[in-house]
Amino acid sequence: MPTHFHKKPNMYVSHIQLKVSNLERSLDYYKNIIGFNVLEQTKMSAVLTFDGTTSILSLEEVPAALPLRRGVTGLYHFALLLPTRKDLGNFIQQIIQKNERVGAGDHHVSEAFYLNDPDGNGIEVYSDRPEQDWLWHEDGMVYMTTEQVNVQSVLSEADGKWNGLPAGTVMGHIHLSAANLTDSGKFYTQALGYDIVTRYGNQALFLSTGKYHHHIGLNTWESLNGSPAPENGVGLKSFTIVLSNEAEADKIKENLKSLGARVEAFEGASKFGGAQAFSTLDPSGIRIVFTLDET
Repeated sequence: MPTHFHKKPNMYVSHIQLKVSNLERSLDYYKNIIGFNVLEQTKMSAVLTFDGTTSILSLEEVPAALPLRRGVTGLYHFALLLPTRKDLGNFIQQIIQKNERVGAGDHHVSEAFYLNDPDGNGIEVYSDRPEQDWLWHEDGMVYMTTEQVNVQSVLSEADGKWNGLPAGTVMGHIHLSAANLTDSGKFYTQALGYDIVTRYGNQALFLSTGKYHHHIGLNTWESLNGSPAPENGVGLKSFTIVLSNEAEADKIKENLKSLGARVEAFEGASKFGGAQAFSTLDPSGIRIVFTLDET
């Protein structure tokens, strides 16, 4: 797996905060199905890890939690990128053994499997094909599609040695449900500096830095003209983006101000994924935390 797409100077996602309705139920799922371990835990929150030291995901139980519903903005899915196709084979092998419901898609650049946690939060687990096999068009767009995964071929790579998420797992990308694709596209390109690398008509955009197939996805399939979920709604609380240096951070702050977006500290930010430099809300009301720390 190429590793440079999730290192500086690329702007990659290092951590995601999720709100859940029942912490113990979610922990059981994320440990036994997805393959995380618990790094830290309180009565209402837990920090998850795969290597015992770092975290790319944390959970927070919200009192009187409201369920996910259509018409709200926030998380479509977060995507865990496994280091090798063998790892993906081992993952899906144990998913099948546990009779867990799963979807799949061959996107040409990657092979992916899709699940939903007990609250309906979307999860993608995938492995990338070699970057030299990705097809780039003359207009700078990367070819992505959705076809049937050859599951038997993926399983043939497995060696039956699944002991949880392997070392080298990263948060490959985040896919967001947006209210307005034009406004969100302008925000992520003009304010943050992402490049559009794939466009599905007027319903979905995929953005990246450094010619990755995507660090961020945006769609309006279930959220067109929607509003953010309430504070006690399950779903995305925040996600963290890693910036290269102070100069880039200052430039983004100025860009945000010029668009009328907030530049502020987020009191609820996780201490994982890098120390907070500043925070903002995107046009759909989705909380972004920025850090200068490499993870």
